Amino acid sequence: MEIIKVEKVTKSYVIYEKKPGLLGIIKSFFKTKKIIKNAVDDISFSVNEGEIIGYIGPNGAGKSTTIKMLTGILTPTEGEIFVDGIVPYKNRSVNAQKIGVVFGQRTQLWWDLPLNESFTVLKEIYRVPDKEYLERMEYFNQIFGLNEFMKQPVRQLSLGQRMKAELAASFLHNPKIVYLDEPTIGLDVVAKENIRKTIKEINRKFKTTVILTTHDLNDIEELCHRILLIDQGKIIYDGDIEHLKETYGSKKIINFTLKDANDIDSIDIEKEFKHLDKDIFIEKDQKQITVIFNKHKLAIKEITSFVLNHVEVSDIDISDDPLENIIKEIYKKGIV
Repeated sequence: MEIIKVEKVTKSYVIYEKKPGLLGIIKSFFKTKKIIKNAVDDISFSVNEGEIIGYIGPNGAGKSTTIKMLTGILTPTEGEIFVDGIVPYKNRSVNAQKIGVVFGQRTQLWWDLPLNESFTVLKEIYRVPDKEYLERMEYFNQIFGLNEFMKQPVRQLSLGQRMKAELAASFLHNPKIVYLDEPTIGLDVVAKENIRKTIKEINRKFKTTVILTTHDLNDIEELCHRILLIDQGKIIYDGDIEHLKETYGSKKIINFTLKDANDIDSIDIEKEFKHLDKDIFIEKDQKQITVIFNKHKLAIKEITSFVLNHVEVSDIDISDDPLENIIKEIYKKGIV
């Protein structure tokens, strides 16, 4: 069932170009050049109920502008947006009851209040019944361990504790949709993994739709099956991650571990295959040989057979090009 629908949406801003210097300031009083910039440019997409969508792109691509329109903070210049059947910027209070938001670098909690009082205030704002509130707080305590720091002022919480509290606060009123902007920013590896597990668990338990914007592509790979890729205000890809990797990830990586480190210089893989793939890359370190090549120009079998015929190998690891590298190449070259 479709819960978010964005149809041909554009958000434009007017920028007045001023020439530098005192003379430029004076001239600007009489004549300025008006420039219209599209932060979001004719985008369309839909999201089904219960999906976890990765919404990614470089800084300034239009991610935050899109989220602000979905939450009702901004009004589109053109096009239509429907969130659970309503227009968010026309029904902001109704929309607010249906959504939760986490901004990694901002807080929705009261800085000087103990955390438990922040939750009490949010309970009243969202009119959560006492029984439901107690049940949800018990659930959040089980997965986040909130009782350990519930009586501390928010300003005294560590970043990991605060992000757990932010997530609990955003899910407190059981919203249909949650927008997560950099939910794991600044967290250590263990904290990130706990946050990801929690998001998946809540999505599974409550069928909550999640829109995730982040520069940490490990978040995307762990949580999302589908991504929307936006660049310069336009959506340039909408589909599943595996299809993106298969279509645009041309590189394969093979790592050989040799039995004898003395054999590492006795084999010249680059010389053997350079004429087939001019971009083949070889890295040698002690017993390790790493080969990065274009899978459309060379077969894995060709390289592994050549290596195994020349040296003794104790281990072989074959992997795809990381999603981060594929996305970087798409940003540089675009999608044809």
